[in-house]
Amino acid sequence: MEYLDFELPIKELQDQLEKCQIIGEESEVDVTQTCKKIEKKLLETKKDIYKNLTAWQRVQMSRHPERPYTLDYIKALCGDSFLELHGDRNVKDDKAMIGGLGKIGDQSYMFIGQQKGFNTKTRQYRNFGMSNPEGYRKALRLMKSAEKFGIPVVTLIDTPGAYPGLEAEERGQGEAIARNILEMTRLKVPIITIIIGEGASGGALGIGVGNKVLMLENTWYSVISPESCSSILWRSWEYKEQAAEALKLTSPDMKRLKLIDEIIKEPLGGAHTDRKVTFLAVKNAIEKNYEALKNLSPKDLVNQRMEKYLEMGVYKG
Repeated sequence: MEYLDFELPIKELQDQLEKCQIIGEESEVDVTQTCKKIEKKLLETKKDIYKNLTAWQRVQMSRHPERPYTLDYIKALCGDSFLELHGDRNVKDDKAMIGGLGKIGDQSYMFIGQQKGFNTKTRQYRNFGMSNPEGYRKALRLMKSAEKFGIPVVTLIDTPGAYPGLEAEERGQGEAIARNILEMTRLKVPIITIIIGEGASGGALGIGVGNKVLMLENTWYSVISPESCSSILWRSWEYKEQAAEALKLTSPDMKRLKLIDEIIKEPLGGAHTDRKVTFLAVKNAIEKNYEALKNLSPKDLVNQRMEKYLEMGVYKG
């Protein structure tokens, strides 16, 4: 298991516990009490570290290499029922944006989300989760198909941003994202959006307009990454921690500012430490929120979504 810088005290205690257990197995010395003391200290250390995470540490948690990605969630939620759909019917199939039909229980959903890779080869294949315009147009095509058949949409956001390359700009990156935002505001089926990792800039907003917007506990959602913010304001990445605090990008910040509806709690140590618990929490959140939306008429769904976003940033004296 990989540990982040601020998790090193946990690693040290974990190593001590493993050594203690090995000594107990390989000798006749009773180390039960010693192991229990280390376990107790380990739990206390974990609680102390994870309950006091800074904004930058949450950003680091959202990028943990062992954290589950979009396809991990979809496979866990839908099993063999997931049918991936490809292509935007215009340019090509964007591997950074995946989507398709899947079932949770007896209810069908259209799942759409950015997919990152788990090693060098797959990261290149998935373009590091950064979609081109054809990815957003594929997403819109799938949303429109879902609307046609009355199927609710679930979007899973995990991207460092839309791809900023020359080819993407030539093919209309800004227009593709803007079109998705417009079309999602008036889609006549329930939309549930979940930030499962990084939620950066227009790359996230391109599939981020929903009736219900949820965030996993150790994720972030912002117009810009802390590093990019730091490089613009201070001409250096050295101030990324200060930028993260100022951006108010964590899930508690988003909830307090009423920009999201719900925070999905993660296991102690992050989503990657107990994937089954994380997947179950996401499944329950989807089912609960769909129950709250399924009886609304298409007109009410659109009105609720429009009102939700029109109220953002409005303060009454």
